[in-house]
Amino acid sequence: MPETDPRLNHMEISELIVAEVGKSFVGNGVAIRKILFALLAGGHVLLEDLPGVGKTTLAMAFSKVLKLSCNRIQFTPDVMPADVTGFTVLLKDAHTMEYRPGAAMCNLLLADEINRASTRTQSALLEAMEENAVTVDGVTHALPQPFMVIATQNPSGSAGTQLLPESQTDRFMMRLSLGYPDEKAEMEMLLRKHGENEAEPIVRITSAAGLLEMRRQVSEVYVAGAIYRYILRLVRSTRSHESVAQGASPRGSVALTALSQAAAYVSGRDFVIPEDVQDIYADCIAHRLILTAQAKRGGISPEAVLADILNSVEAPKLRIK
Repeated sequence: MPETDPRLNHMEISELIVAEVGKSFVGNGVAIRKILFALLAGGHVLLEDLPGVGKTTLAMAFSKVLKLSCNRIQFTPDVMPADVTGFTVLLKDAHTMEYRPGAAMCNLLLADEINRASTRTQSALLEAMEENAVTVDGVTHALPQPFMVIATQNPSGSAGTQLLPESQTDRFMMRLSLGYPDEKAEMEMLLRKHGENEAEPIVRITSAAGLLEMRRQVSEVYVAGAIYRYILRLVRSTRSHESVAQGASPRGSVALTALSQAAAYVSGRDFVIPEDVQDIYADCIAHRLILTAQAKRGGISPEAVLADILNSVEAPKLRIK
């Protein structure tokens, strides 16, 4: 593995990545671990939280630790699709058109406050997320690999925001909330800000090529037939639950499987167990659900619905040799 001791196994490398990101982002180690799952599974992450809790710091830390090219775009209503995709310009001397890359032409795109962008700009980002490419003036340009979007959005109802369309939220492999840091973590932030404590320098653990190799290994993590059936029951149950108007699509099943493989990989296993699925079930599926009006009036949350489904669907008992 580039820039790491070749004697380390994938669990040890994963733990090193989590530890190095934790040097920059103080607080929620669980969120760091789950974003790593999405990176290894080849998906995108939506961070929904209040401003000022470290969403941008977290994304930038991952780009440094994994030695990925990173661009940041601050979404506002006047950001244009060309800012994301790039544009072509006429070269007068050569009488040809030249492509000028947009913000998406990188390994890790930090899309800040995505729910402040216009519908047209969000659609431009949608192609990049789904196709790993952007189309400008009829010409398709492939994005560097690996490519991942870490998008942040302020909670619904915040000034200047609008709801993301279901087609866009469904493209995010998982949605996470960082929450407020605990007292110890917030004190560490204060001390660093005022020079009392210095953050340890971040060590690069791997590279884009190393991450692609890890993704290949994750895709080979074994998923037993019983686990596939368990994942299907968990996802399909969202479509018949009394509190759900629109359940998770098959894309949810695919994402849940890939994330479960990544969770097993980071835990040092080459096979998925039910606990891997359960660990990321809500993070992967909650943002894909549309609740009934009655459920919303009753204060029922998607997470509560998914907890109910987890309790009602029996987990398989695997025979581990």
